[in-house]
Amino acid sequence: MMFQTGRTTIAAASLLALAAACSPKAADAPAKAAAIMPGPDAYAQLQQRLISAKPGDTVEIGEGTFNFTDGLSLDVDKVNIKGAGQGKTILSFKGQAGSGEGLLVTSNGVVMSDFTVQDTKGDGIKSKGSDGVTYKNLTVEWTDGPKPENGSYGVYPVESKNVLIDGVTVKGASDAGIYVGQSENIIVRNSRAEGNVAGIEIENSVHADVHDNVATHNAGGILVFDLPDLPKMGGNSTRVFNNQVIDNNTPNFAKPGNIVGNVPTGTGVMLMANKNVHVFNNTFDNNQSAQVMIVAYQFPIKDARYDPLPRDIVVRDNTYGSGGNDPQGLMKPFAAAVGGKLPPVFWDGVTKYGDKSEDVRIAIKEKPEVAFLDFGLGVTPPDPANAKPSDKRPPDADIPEPAPVELPQESAAS
Repeated sequence: MMFQTGRTTIAAASLLALAAACSPKAADAPAKAAAIMPGPDAYAQLQQRLISAKPGDTVEIGEGTFNFTDGLSLDVDKVNIKGAGQGKTILSFKGQAGSGEGLLVTSNGVVMSDFTVQDTKGDGIKSKGSDGVTYKNLTVEWTDGPKPENGSYGVYPVESKNVLIDGVTVKGASDAGIYVGQSENIIVRNSRAEGNVAGIEIENSVHADVHDNVATHNAGGILVFDLPDLPKMGGNSTRVFNNQVIDNNTPNFAKPGNIVGNVPTGTGVMLMANKNVHVFNNTFDNNQSAQVMIVAYQFPIKDARYDPLPRDIVVRDNTYGSGGNDPQGLMKPFAAAVGGKLPPVFWDGVTKYGDKSEDVRIAIKEKPEVAFLDFGLGVTPPDPANAKPSDKRPPDADIPEPAPVELPQESAAS
């Protein structure tokens, strides 16, 4: 028949609904896990969820303050750890019993976003040996202000590749607020480093873009270093551009013996023993030691693989306010030799170490009115007594700019 009664239609619809409800797909669909909320069992719940997570899972942390006495860890690939927002989801480690990280990630493809970590005894958030790790819209801070007892690093990807740090704020780290070490393919952008020893540091790493950040009220704003005696050396190909590097005059409060303790209070950008670094389109103002400092590693070298000289450095098209008016630390004797004040761009003039000399190629492509000083030290370890200061810029050099960093996690998202 072409027509059915209303009763028959209703019965058929009921059977279809029952069949759908009983289908394997409907029966097996997992319920979305609720966000973890503050409470006495919150730590155990969160750590268990991180342990049992599967690739593709999102571990949600709700709004509120969580008081943890131990650090968290994740070793599962492709997990998203997501809070309710910076300053809304707060993981406080003020009562932390050990000295480890707040959160340690040792897996790939992890995204951490939208929460705050406070007062860790060690580093704030660390990823080690990770590929495709993302730090997004995070805050790490030590709430008692700058102190040597604070943790060393705020966000700390190390021995990693394809690193994205975006929208991150770090305050109070006793070493570097945003630190990327022995890694490759890195973007640090749209972030704020304030009240740390070093604001942003790229160390022993390859191919990094550091742009559109604010580095302020640190001892040193942005550092690009290469250090000896590490598994991975030969840092190169970094672009530092479109940053605000302002008022970095906080007294250096690094722990005794820490290499970053040698960064002079009042440093804007410091480039040391790295290769092919381009610094451009930044704004510098009120950094009392030097706005841009280009220096060789200054200590005895035991590692024969290590090159202590900065090479293929380009400084161009930046904007400079006041600065260099009260040099501190290792810059004091340099400044004293030239009347007590340093110009916006300073190079120690070192081109030799041991029995090796190099054509280091330092290109200063600023407007003529931007003062420059080549201190003419010649050899490292430097001796200010051997200085031959000159305001003459080095011969111009054509040093190709590194290609923009491209990250696979961003390509996948688009």
